[in-house]
Amino acid sequence: MATKTVKSTAKTTSATTKTAKPAAKTTKKMTAKRPKTKKKLVIVESPSKAKTIGKYLGRTYKVVASLGHVRDLPKSRMGVDIENDYQPDYISIRGKGDVIKELRKDAKQAKAVYLASDPDREGEAIAWHVANLLKLDTKDKNRVTFNEITKDAVKEAFKEPREINMDLVDAQQARRVLDRLVGYSISPILWKKVKKGLSAGRVQSVALNLIIQREQAIRDFKPEEYWTIDGRFKKGSDEFAASFYGENGKKAALPNNEAVQKVLAKIDRKAPFTIDDVTRKERKRMPQPPYTTSTMQQDANRRLNFRTRKTMMAAQQLYEGITLGHGSAVGLITYMRTDSTRIASIAKQEASQFIHENYGEQYAAIKPVKGKLPEGAQDAHEAIRPTSVNRTPAEMKQYLTADQYKLYSLIWSRFVASQMTPQIVDTMAVSLSQNGVDFHANGSKVKFDGFTKVYKRGQEKDNVLPDLNQGDQVQMISDDPAQHFTQPPARYTEAALIKTLEENGVGRPSTYAPTLDTIQRRYYVRLVSRHFEPTELGEIVNQIIVKQFPEIVNVKFTAEVEDDLDRIEEGKENWVKVVDKFYQPFSKEVQAAEEQVAKIEMHDELAGSNCEICGAPMVVKMGRYGKFHACSRFPNCRNTKAIVKDIGVTCPKCGQGNVVERKSKKNRVFYGCSRYPECDFVSWDKPIGRNCPKDGHFLIEKKVKKGKQIVCPNGDYEESVQN
Repeated sequence: MATKTVKSTAKTTSATTKTAKPAAKTTKKMTAKRPKTKKKLVIVESPSKAKTIGKYLGRTYKVVASLGHVRDLPKSRMGVDIENDYQPDYISIRGKGDVIKELRKDAKQAKAVYLASDPDREGEAIAWHVANLLKLDTKDKNRVTFNEITKDAVKEAFKEPREINMDLVDAQQARRVLDRLVGYSISPILWKKVKKGLSAGRVQSVALNLIIQREQAIRDFKPEEYWTIDGRFKKGSDEFAASFYGENGKKAALPNNEAVQKVLAKIDRKAPFTIDDVTRKERKRMPQPPYTTSTMQQDANRRLNFRTRKTMMAAQQLYEGITLGHGSAVGLITYMRTDSTRIASIAKQEASQFIHENYGEQYAAIKPVKGKLPEGAQDAHEAIRPTSVNRTPAEMKQYLTADQYKLYSLIWSRFVASQMTPQIVDTMAVSLSQNGVDFHANGSKVKFDGFTKVYKRGQEKDNVLPDLNQGDQVQMISDDPAQHFTQPPARYTEAALIKTLEENGVGRPSTYAPTLDTIQRRYYVRLVSRHFEPTELGEIVNQIIVKQFPEIVNVKFTAEVEDDLDRIEEGKENWVKVVDKFYQPFSKEVQAAEEQVAKIEMHDELAGSNCEICGAPMVVKMGRYGKFHACSRFPNCRNTKAIVKDIGVTCPKCGQGNVVERKSKKNRVFYGCSRYPECDFVSWDKPIGRNCPKDGHFLIEKKVKKGKQIVCPNGDYEESVQN
């Protein structure tokens, strides 16, 4: 009976199981029919930014990239309706068809669309263009901005979306239209009168003119002779240096050797000098404020030897997000296009706590330094700073490329230093004399390092003088008269040119890098030893623009236009009126230039050799990377040769060819064998034609701070070079 019962139960269970299966299938079908939950769409500019933000917002959001602008003015024509209030004729950018198609598809399926491009004029314009393409209502509150890409900042920004700011859009639109009117009016004249492929622009023309004005000042410069006398003095066993100041308490110049000899004749070698005055002071050196775009570009150029474009590329990557441990991504710095030195209160508090804990209370400033904004600064964003001071460069190094690490270290240290106490230096000024001849000495010693513990301004060395007091007697032990000549003004570096443009109110944070890039790509200027030199082509173009369009290269006028653009952004000016005020007189200058500018024939310079292929004369041509030799029968004969300079040294590798000086695509000088590609010898440093007496390796000439040095690449031998 029990067995039967068990069997019966088993059958019943089995039957129950069988009848339950169809029910399970029904449940599956019901689940499949449920509509998918629509996600909120967020549109940014770059894939890396999209990746970082996507991790913060979670699964209910889909974050995609527009890959920059989606609409712009056409390249083939002016694209500005001058007769109809300068209305721009925007078209979809060629090559962006698939991106736009995908954005429209995503927007159609989305629960809501948010536009989260960068928080500046350019970003606002991108958001507006995307909204127009997707047929979004520009009055909707769908614009989201944040100054840093961190989880808290992004989530907080999405709590308060706003409308697209049309004042910002109009300011960007006015700049774009002005630049198009200038470029597409002057460029055709340059093409017709000089050569094809040239261009002109508002800011680039000012930059080019500044470089050429500096070059003219160098050419016009006449050096003047002057002399100095450096003396060595001794008190007891202590020696110190002092320099000639003047006579009888009055400063005097030494224009020539005759004046030097008169001074030296008055000095009695056996008699002592008397210390007339000793002034001791305590001097404070204040830290600099955190970086703005231009000061970051300048410092990166000076300290890291970064080109402006390279700086902005690394900064963009640091801002958009770096993947750290456990796959988390975070923006390491705040927005990198800013002219403000303002810092958020929470960042100040975090920095103060960090300084207290890591350096001590004495290093934390009670009132951190406030930077002075340049005239016309928009002050729309914070200064460039780390999003968290606790993410130190040492900890971040493992996640960063070499360039990212160098720039992050610079930004981090500058910000931390700005929140620290001043450096305190004890200074000592001494005047000493004998027979009416005055010498001065200055000494200094750091009493408290302050902010320099984190951020040094350059080579800082103590110059400690002996314990000198008024009335002390010291003995002169040597004098060193030296002849000098006044030097011409230095050519602009990238850092110096950016500083000059900013000081004159020309351009804005976003314009410096593309401006410098453009004048180099057009070969109007070239970088030689990190300094700008104008080319012949640049001088010809500048001459035409200065003569025919004087307002375009007028620094004051260009700065006024920038101020007008700022007023449009603030809602104080109408963009059409600003453009019209500029264009009316400009259009008359264009008309006059078309009639007055004579055609300039740029004849090719003969290279002094014949083509190895067809025998025709070779000529010197200008290319993107400088001059080169080409056959005069081009395009029938396409033979070209790099211009090389024989340095008079036999190739140390093959012993048959000569070492020649060449230039890389980045305009850097290197040395190679004239028999290339048969011989692949190459060196960044100049071989001198002698071998190392220790190991027989060829010697090279290296540039050092004080001139040149002959060294063995193996590091076993060196000798100094007398300049």
